[in-house]
Amino acid sequence: MSLSLQNTLSKQIEPLDISNDKTVNMFVCGPTVYDATHIGHAKTYIQMDVLARLIRHLGYDLFYLQNITDIDDKIIAKSQETGQTWQEISEKYFDEYLQDMALLNNISVDKYARATNYVDDIIRQIQVLIDKDHAYTTEDGIYFEIATFKDYGKLSGRTDIAENDAQSRIDQSENKRGWNDFCLWKFAKEGEPNWEAPFGAGRPGWHIEDTAITEHFFGPQYDIHGGAIDLIFPHHEAELTQMESISDKTPFVKTWVHTGFLTADGKKMSKSLGNYHTISELVDKGFTPMAVRMFVLQSHYRSSVDFSEDSLQSASNRLLAWRNAAALRHQLKAEGGPDEHNQLVEEFLTSLQDDLNTPRALSVVDKVFQINDSISIDKRFEAFLHILDNVLGLDLLESTPDISPEQKDLIEKRETARGSQDWDTSDEIRDQLDAQGIELQDKHQKTIWAYKAN
Repeated sequence: MSLSLQNTLSKQIEPLDISNDKTVNMFVCGPTVYDATHIGHAKTYIQMDVLARLIRHLGYDLFYLQNITDIDDKIIAKSQETGQTWQEISEKYFDEYLQDMALLNNISVDKYARATNYVDDIIRQIQVLIDKDHAYTTEDGIYFEIATFKDYGKLSGRTDIAENDAQSRIDQSENKRGWNDFCLWKFAKEGEPNWEAPFGAGRPGWHIEDTAITEHFFGPQYDIHGGAIDLIFPHHEAELTQMESISDKTPFVKTWVHTGFLTADGKKMSKSLGNYHTISELVDKGFTPMAVRMFVLQSHYRSSVDFSEDSLQSASNRLLAWRNAAALRHQLKAEGGPDEHNQLVEEFLTSLQDDLNTPRALSVVDKVFQINDSISIDKRFEAFLHILDNVLGLDLLESTPDISPEQKDLIEKRETARGSQDWDTSDEIRDQLDAQGIELQDKHQKTIWAYKAN
């Protein structure tokens, strides 16, 4: 498979190294389900969905796994704030997350693994770390001792905190031996959920759930780990540290793939800053979920992108142009097309195989649609739409149905009226179809219809 990705571990673009001839195992960090999903989350999950779709399109079986953090300090705080149980909080926002992912057509995940379903795996991993002297006990929990792992920092290239790291997950404790030692298990507090364990009742730390879940499904090593760039340190550094300490095998993950931030007014979009937009909020403002998807795909996954409603509107306009190009398959006679068409399809896939370069791939689609705006449609055009939908997930075929027989009859009547220079009838029919969301364009020596903007 000629798919190359920027590997955060090596800091280089490398061909994807598959562990066997068929199956690719991929894990992406899922959400902590204590609040609504926002478009910053959507950026990563859309881009990882396209990566999953591309791997499958290239002929490989893929097992795509996401964790769901359904017990956490933030969930407990929300429970105390609202009076709902932590289970009610996590269930509510997990359901909302699934609904948002369905709206955005992120359908590639094979398994959503809730952390609380894998507590036995978590306890086993912690016991191994204790037995191997990588973990120690304090009054408030069990911590991994960074000093016992000589390669700490090899993923991120550093050991210190920066402004945009996920700092809220740095475990603060006066009893830690090292400032960046991280918590594996938090001992039970009154009124908080807890599980029994040989080393004391409590609940999991954040980092340990991911390695417990991935080892449960993949074993100690696997192919691809994805997530947003702010998770590289300390979260993913901690994952690598604890799993390689448990297994004594390296590398824990062959290819680490990280997405750039979505920003608002130049600042990282986050719930803590309050500068985020939820998916439902954008839909309520009249933007379609597929416009959000288009907006995300217009930028390279490793790039930081500043969000504005103007930029989302621009993406919506581009999507409408694509939909109208796709709708030409219902209207133009199927005949042979230029050889350039097949070359552009190959260029589209080649762009994606080069570190998932969606901006370049989208520009190729623009070229295909520009060609088909002025020529007859052939079977290769419909085949390309299938490839486009399979890989980019924009649902052009599903969202571009043919118009009704009644609407077609109106267009024919209008052409007859135009032929007899009955402009009043022609204009009346145009206005009637316009009210039904159909715009008429007189070109290709005939009348072509197009979808109007919402």
